[in-house]
Amino acid sequence: MPSCRRALCDRLLHPHAAQAQPLPLLRQHRALPLPHPRGHPGRRLEPDHLQGAGRHLWGPVPRPQRHRGLYEECQYLFQPQLIVQRLVGIAVLYPGYVSTQTIAPHNRSSLYKVFVPSHTSRVLVQVLGCRAGNHSAAGCPLWLTVRAKAPPLHNSSGLDCRERAPCQLALELPLWQHWYYVLLEKALGVPGPIHFQLTVQLTDCSRPGLSRAPVLLPAAAMNMPQSFGALVSLSLGEILPSVAPNSTQPPPAVPPPGERCWPIRPTLRNELDTFSVHFYIFFGPNVSVPPDRPAVFGISLLPVLDSGGVLNLELKLNVSSLRGENVTVFGCLTHGVPLMAGDNASVTCETGSLAGFLLSANSTASLARVRIPYPQTGSWYLSLRSLCAAEHGFEPCANVTAEVYLRTYLSPCIDDCGPYGQCKLLRTNNYLYAACECKAGWNGWGCTDSAEAFSYGFQLLATLLLCLSNLMFLPPVAIALRSRYLLEASVYVFTMFFSTFYHACDQPGIAVFCIMEYDVLQFCDFLGSLMSVWVTVIAMARLQPLAKQVLYLLGAMLLSMALQLDRHGLWNLLGPSLFAVGIMAVAWTARSIHRRHCYPPTWQRWAFYLCPGALIAAGALLLYACVETEENYFYIHSIWHMLIAGSVGFLLPPRPKPARRLGPLPRHKGCGYQLCVNEQEELGLVGPATASINSVCAS
Repeated sequence: MPSCRRALCDRLLHPHAAQAQPLPLLRQHRALPLPHPRGHPGRRLEPDHLQGAGRHLWGPVPRPQRHRGLYEECQYLFQPQLIVQRLVGIAVLYPGYVSTQTIAPHNRSSLYKVFVPSHTSRVLVQVLGCRAGNHSAAGCPLWLTVRAKAPPLHNSSGLDCRERAPCQLALELPLWQHWYYVLLEKALGVPGPIHFQLTVQLTDCSRPGLSRAPVLLPAAAMNMPQSFGALVSLSLGEILPSVAPNSTQPPPAVPPPGERCWPIRPTLRNELDTFSVHFYIFFGPNVSVPPDRPAVFGISLLPVLDSGGVLNLELKLNVSSLRGENVTVFGCLTHGVPLMAGDNASVTCETGSLAGFLLSANSTASLARVRIPYPQTGSWYLSLRSLCAAEHGFEPCANVTAEVYLRTYLSPCIDDCGPYGQCKLLRTNNYLYAACECKAGWNGWGCTDSAEAFSYGFQLLATLLLCLSNLMFLPPVAIALRSRYLLEASVYVFTMFFSTFYHACDQPGIAVFCIMEYDVLQFCDFLGSLMSVWVTVIAMARLQPLAKQVLYLLGAMLLSMALQLDRHGLWNLLGPSLFAVGIMAVAWTARSIHRRHCYPPTWQRWAFYLCPGALIAAGALLLYACVETEENYFYIHSIWHMLIAGSVGFLLPPRPKPARRLGPLPRHKGCGYQLCVNEQEELGLVGPATASINSVCAS
């Protein structure tokens, strides 16, 4: 589907986007301009490096077709489908407990799951006391794999228990508030059942001193309800007893929390407008980053309300606080869990199961910025770490506390789409999001991609063509004034004026000049164009003055109503034109029947005026309806202006002849002095031709 860009489709079909939000039908969106534009039309923005899900949101926005109705509209429906296969009856593991499990001879594997709450820095899965059948094996013939959110695949984190004693798999920086699935598979060629003990240890950063000793739990008690996820987010050490079991081998001790556990500073939320939210830091916005540990901040994005905007993060380093040291401050923005590694590995801002957005600021480039269009809702974490440049990479700094200015906010669009775009709110059913409508060939999230942009010279040429082509209405105005068609001349002047300034305001680039609101200019331009056609054809009909004035006024009111209903419909132009041509045809036919001669009577009028004017008008209509496209709009529409104005000059009728007045009949002198008047003339009878004056005159 051409109107669906890849970035928008990825957003709609992304698995994280299915948070009880209906997927939209793309053909039913409404565009609403934002009420508070903050862009400056005269400022040119340089392209920014965007880190997000894609490169484009929308392409160049096509100009609305003014001849809608000529072709049948294409109706399409975008209906995504999601097929989910759910596994039921999966055994649930209690963190900190040891459970005895058995894989039957007819089973190939066994699947378990454990819920990882927030503030967990490490997940350790251990297989203890493994034996095949009734004999203890030197190596456990099992393959251990762990994966978050879904059952493990062939490329998931795995471990061969035959080569490890004890068999344990550790996951650093796990995803918070998610289920982790543990899969144990038997090795090939192992007959009989396999007995083992399984335990999961979680390192809780919220209580670093909490020790959770493993507890033996029967396998029958592992099938707990699905609502266990809300329970284990609490401190399990305070709920479950910590009594060591009488097992065959003692489980290893839980490793103490390391340097990955640091306090998270929250942020304050200040909502200004739709998709316009500022996040403030306590005792900020200047933040101190110590040399020995990272500084972590939390940002919470609400579902639906925040997912349709752009998450902006700006980091500016205070160079004066470095005291001459070559310090680089790295920032790692991640979703769901912070990357709080205390070593140099935090520079990469990614792990085996998590990847974030990396920022860096130093004395050379003190400003770093990242923008994330349509961010995933939930908790975002920013980890700041200061490192000093060394001979081989980076190393922790000594006694240098870097100071940075941190600014985090949510905006509808990136820089209000700049001078070549307009930020609009798009609403599809109950889903609301913001997007840029780019113009003049500009693309990108913020209309900053100039790969296909129009040059300033081309924009200026297009504006001049569309505006100056309206000067072709000057000859029709002069002809109308010379022929004493004052009302028609005023309509042509109105059309020329508003068409010129409408096209000066309608340009997609920066060569734009608006004397009033765009909607007013558009309405007056369309009304003037239709009225020019209407008054010209009615004038050609040569009706009585009263009938002509009534039709002029009635046409103006009906055309105004039609334009309010649909300004871009083809029948708004063809309907009044055909109706006026019908009136003219009826008037000409009646005059021809009355005179028993073709009207207009002279062949010169047909050959030099009516036929050329009709051909020019027909050519203009064909260009307007069939040839004009987005690519050739600038010169085809300019030709349309000139052809329409030229046809008016040919079709406008000549000056009407003055009406003859019937004066007193002439009196013929007789042979001398006239003694009386004609009695028949006094009686209102036809005079001198039927009666002789000599009969009543005497000399």
